[in-house]
Amino acid sequence: MEESSPRMTGGTREAPVNISPAVAAHAEGEEIEVLESTDVLPVAPEEVVSPQLIQQWKSLFDKMSNKRSNSFRRAILQGSRQLKGCSLRDEVGLGLPQRLVRHVAYETLPREVDRKWYFDSYTYCPPPWLILAITIAEVAVFMYYGIQLDRLVLQVSSPSFLKSPLPYHPQLRAQAWRYFSYVFMHTGIEHLSLNMAMQLLVGVPLEMVHGALRIGLVYVCGVLAGSLAVSVTDMTAPVVGSSGGVYALVSAHLANVVMNWSGMKCQFKLFRMAMALVCMSVEFGRAVWLRFYPPAFPPCPNPSFVAHLGGVAVGLTLGVVVLQNYEQRLQEQSLFWIFFCVYTLFVLCAVFWNIFAYSLLDVRIPPAP
Repeated sequence: MEESSPRMTGGTREAPVNISPAVAAHAEGEEIEVLESTDVLPVAPEEVVSPQLIQQWKSLFDKMSNKRSNSFRRAILQGSRQLKGCSLRDEVGLGLPQRLVRHVAYETLPREVDRKWYFDSYTYCPPPWLILAITIAEVAVFMYYGIQLDRLVLQVSSPSFLKSPLPYHPQLRAQAWRYFSYVFMHTGIEHLSLNMAMQLLVGVPLEMVHGALRIGLVYVCGVLAGSLAVSVTDMTAPVVGSSGGVYALVSAHLANVVMNWSGMKCQFKLFRMAMALVCMSVEFGRAVWLRFYPPAFPPCPNPSFVAHLGGVAVGLTLGVVVLQNYEQRLQEQSLFWIFFCVYTLFVLCAVFWNIFAYSLLDVRIPPAP
């Protein structure tokens, strides 16, 4: 669409040609596809843009609500704002903070227009505090119990390990905070190290792009799903570790990369995905081995591994929807509400299971620590 301008014909000035409203209706089938295929943003001209043209742009791109991200539409509507036409990788003279933001953009966002918008708008205010705060708290709790129990490796083998008010234990399942607080306890330094590495390497960049609220939603939903999944499927086992939340974030990110493989421009994609899957497999294998290893203090078994699977389920459903909709309102996404309703139904069923199933099935729960 171009702005009409007066033309000189035979010494006389013709009246400006008005753009027909049919152009906006026809644009959805033609011009939108051109914009989507090229990711080219119209740049505001130097002269003043007429109000009629601005209104026509608005009517055109109002129809794109389900085709492009809000960042793209906002860049169109803000005619005075100009995005550079070159790729972010071609920009030079960037400081260390800007290079970090550019790196995060290529790690997490599949479209160049979204990467440019994020690069221009991110200000480190607020910083990615949530994942860092959770990690610091986990390290602090681990060091506290490491000193108290006088061991760093396989703390779970200590008779006082499960006496903490933090781990989930089936005998104490009425204490609702334990369904969340178990993330701060780990079976040993090997458990903490793997979870902390994945949590920082994946969680911090995701929080920088999507914000603490969205990433916190995925993380907390993964944590709760992990403990509830254990209470339903491994009814006699306790739970410790942040694997539920970590696996929710990592699974959502990996799924997002696979679904947008051609658009993701991060380096060594295949190798890095393979390394992430190896780390997840090693941590999951360690948890399975520990669960079936003879417990140090029977009849209480070692912590369950099912929380990992609960986190993966959340990541592949709610997590993918959150990461797919950069800068779009989640409440406007029908798929988000579908998965959220399914998740809520699972939580309600698990709560009723915890209230009634243990007595109906006559489950022999190990005594409280």
